[in-house]
Amino acid sequence: MNTPEISVVIPVYNEEAGLQNLFDRLYPALDALGEPYEILFVNDGSRDRSAAILREQFQQRPDVTRAILLATNAGQHMAIMAGFEHARGDIVLTLDADLQNPPEEIGKLVAKMREGHDYVGSIRRKRQDSFFRTFASKAMNQLREKITHIRITDQGNMLRAYSRNVVNAINACKEVSTFIPALAYTFARYPAEVVVEHEERVAGESKYSLYSLIRLNFDLMTGFSLVPLQWFSMLGIVVSLGSAALFVLLIIRRLTVGPEAEGLFTLFALAFFLVGLTLFGIGLLGEYIGRIYQQVRHRPRYLIEAVLERDA
Repeated sequence: MNTPEISVVIPVYNEEAGLQNLFDRLYPALDALGEPYEILFVNDGSRDRSAAILREQFQQRPDVTRAILLATNAGQHMAIMAGFEHARGDIVLTLDADLQNPPEEIGKLVAKMREGHDYVGSIRRKRQDSFFRTFASKAMNQLREKITHIRITDQGNMLRAYSRNVVNAINACKEVSTFIPALAYTFARYPAEVVVEHEERVAGESKYSLYSLIRLNFDLMTGFSLVPLQWFSMLGIVVSLGSAALFVLLIIRRLTVGPEAEGLFTLFALAFFLVGLTLFGIGLLGEYIGRIYQQVRHRPRYLIEAVLERDA
């Protein structure tokens, strides 16, 4: 296999129903570019026949196909990291296997990279998602940008292109949990974005539940910024000063007016608010400490069961 110019990394998790449709569109789209390429499918511990289908596809197109079979489910971003560590192209692209990003749009990102950019993201022209999911995504994008100063217009879109230098920098990182597009943005010197089409999922169902999306965005904000901790520290100072002022006011009122019971429930409400604020702070600290705990254990981020590729 000659050294490719383009590497396409595709994480696969329980996608047996749509893989053939992906093959039928992906290979012609890359052949049309007229450049040497390779496709790295990363099976992320699928429980269906995805691994067997990838093995069959490798046997059909061993010249441009490679498959990395992970022993267990490591998560989408860790699967992409496994692909990055094996990719050999000067331009490395990521693509979901569900065909919501048309493979025919890959050419747009490659052309943009040829203009001198080292990181190219994509923006879905018209999202084929529910209103709630679209609204929540936009809200989280705005919050993330204010907290981390990472400007990614459409963070949920995995169709992205990375230069070899950016991929090498990502591979040098040993973070146990990370968000690859944001990590790449911190290394990129000339980032850019292009508008691409978006289609409905051909088969299967989304692997991201509402909890998973919230968890991902929380990881993103705590993994790339200390602002949440700083905001909570400032909030703690304000609440402490307010509580002290209220305490002094109550003492003065008791000395001048006398004891009263009417404000008892107000004090209860204030106490519950402070307790809730304290628990939230403990949870926020626990999130950062938990990331440190995961990192210092030095456990492997993923386990590779097999790599299917033709000898060089």
